[in-house]
Amino acid sequence: QVQLVESGGGLVQPGGSLTLSCAASGVDFSTYAVTWYRQAPGKVRNLVASISSTGGITNYASSVKGRFTISRDNVKNTGYLQMNSLKPEDTAVYYCNARRLILGGGNYWGHGTQVTVSS
Repeated sequence: QVQLVESGGGLVQPGGSLTLSCAASGVDFSTYAVTWYRQAPGKVRNLVASISSTGGITNYASSVKGRFTISRDNVKNTGYLQMNSLKPEDTAVYYCNARRLILGGGNYWGHGTQVTVSS
């Protein structure tokens, strides 16, 4: 059974930091690209950052570039999103996605973790 479990969300003041984790089980994690998405109330789900299966390629939404860092540990089967200089507009539910196009494919989602940036 495949599971992606996000953790690390919470309430933080503007300018603060959080690190989200995405723990994977039931999959060969090292063959999957990992992407973080977020969805604010009443808005569509948007891509925040992605990382290739080996970690060699990363991409960021322009709104988070320079503030957020995506990484992964294929030994621990975990992806991370380090978020610094948080702004109120970063408030959303953050979702982890693991996807691969080879080896029969695969596309899995976590249930999300709430991040609230407020004073």
